[in-house]
This record gives sequence, structure tokens and C-alpha cells, in this order.
Amino acid sequence: MLHKNIAVVSCLLALPLSLLTAGAGEAGTAPAPARASTATDCGPGSLPDFNAGNFPHEPTVDNTWLPMKPGTRSEFTGTVKDLTTSPPEVHTHRVVSIVTGLTKEIDGVRTVVLWDRDYSDGVLGESELAFFAQTEKGAVWLLGEYPEEFDAGKFTGAPNTFISGVDKARAGIAMLAHPAKGFGPYTQASAPSIGFLDCAQVVSRKANVLKIDEFNPLDGASVGHQQKYYRAGVGSFKVTASSGDSQEFLNLVSTTMLDAAALAAVNKRALAQDRHGYTVSPDVYGTTEKACTGS
Repeated sequence: MLHKNIAVVSCLLALPLSLLTAGAGEAGTAPAPARASTATDCGPGSLPDFNAGNFPHEPTVDNTWLPMKPGTRSEFTGTVKDLTTSPPEVHTHRVVSIVTGLTKEIDGVRTVVLWDRDYSDGVLGESELAFFAQTEKGAVWLLGEYPEEFDAGKFTGAPNTFISGVDKARAGIAMLAHPAKGFGPYTQASAPSIGFLDCAQVVSRKANVLKIDEFNPLDGASVGHQQKYYRAGVGSFKVTASSGDSQEFLNLVSTTMLDAAALAAVNKRALAQDRHGYTVSPDVYGTTEKACTGS
């Protein structure tokens, strides 16, 4: 169970680090030709150079393709098809994603905290805190995830936790500053200790709609490809799948802005999960500073 009634605390600014040259994803140039993926990247030039000095001290994510304004609540509904069974099983899927009013320092960067809850057939299966930050040049990076898993409503652990800079995990680019058709593959995040490697390729960009293909080459013969669609000024609005043993299909059904009271309640629950993480994952999540309100 999650701890409740966590006291709200304020944040201190992250100390700036020396500024280095931005990686391939920042420059907007295509990486070198693809090769067989390793446990840490999606091909030569695909893992961008990470430098905390490229990020502002106060996090703001306003990339037109992946905006994250605190208080934004997005709800997606759809299905997940399990092809490992005969006949394939289809389960209803619902995702509630909220940009909290919290920030958290990860690998020297103060990040925006996203709180996602995944429901399968109406039952909570995962509650995740994810940490994003945008560079001065506009690329949005993913610096870590803390996904708590549940079985029949009961907490079972968080084995897929990863934090940039801990146990060889690396931050990656969740959204390019200027995505262009054909760009990629590029690495969205890498955590070899848990077999996590997110790769992405820009499929198309037409008018105000962007399509990106995502996959994990470490899955081998059963590698699944997922297509994510983004609308300018909105963010993600559709998810489809073209391969893999478990195929997810989602559509954005609502986007609302929480009022101050509702956002405060969300912050309180997300802070409770953040605190719980120090007990559940002391060697990984426990190495981070606690999340807090403000910047």
C-alpha cells in the first residue's frame, strides 16, 4: 500500500554543471547507419550525449509535440491483445496520465514529474512516476521511471525501476526538438540491468500530426513495434501496434486542466508514491533526492 499524508516540501535548485556540446538528437542531424543493437543503444550515434548543463535550472516542458503543463490530466482508453494465448485474449485498457506540480532532481537535472496509472479490465495494474526535462534547445528527455506493479489490486513491487546515472542506466530523448521524417533510430532511454531499451524512428510528419515507431530490440524474435501519434499543441493522442506478443491500442478520450485543489490532491498522492519508492527500491530509487512541489 502507498503511504499517505506526506508533508509537502519545497525544492532547492539543482547546481549547474559545465556546458558541453549537445548530442545528435539536439543537433537534429541523422545518426550514422544502423547496426545490430547492443544492450545500451539503438545503433551508432543513437544514444545522445547527456549533459546536465544543457537543461535550465527550473524545468519547463513546452515542446509542441509533447507539452507537459502542470495540472494537465489526459485519459486514454483502448485494448491490449495477448497473442501468446489461443485464441488471443483481448483486455480493456485505460491510462490516466497527469502532469503533477512536483519536480525531482535526477542525474543533476531537475525534472517534471508525470504520474501515470494503467488499468486492465478496470483493475489497477501499474502506477508510475516518470521524470522528464527539456533542454534549452527544446528536446524532451526521459531521465527515469518508477513503476509500481499490482496484481488483483495488491502491490507486488517495482522491478522495472530505472534512474539515469544509476546502475548504467542512461537518459534518452523522449521527443526531438525538431522531429523530421526518417530521423532515427534514436535511443529514448536505456537500462541494461533490467533489459530496458526504448528505440524510436520518426515515420512521418504531416501538417500538425507526427507519427513515431517505437521498439525494444532486446526482445529478439518477439520484438514489438508500437506506433505513437502526436498532435501539435496536444501531445500523444493515439497508440497502435504492428507486431509483438502483446499489442496495445489506445485513443485519447479527454484532456482537462485540474483546479488548484485537485492538483494539490494529486501532488499528495504522487509524493506518497515517491516516498514509498525509497523502501521498495533503496539501491536505485533510493539514491535520488525526494520529489517536492515547485522548482
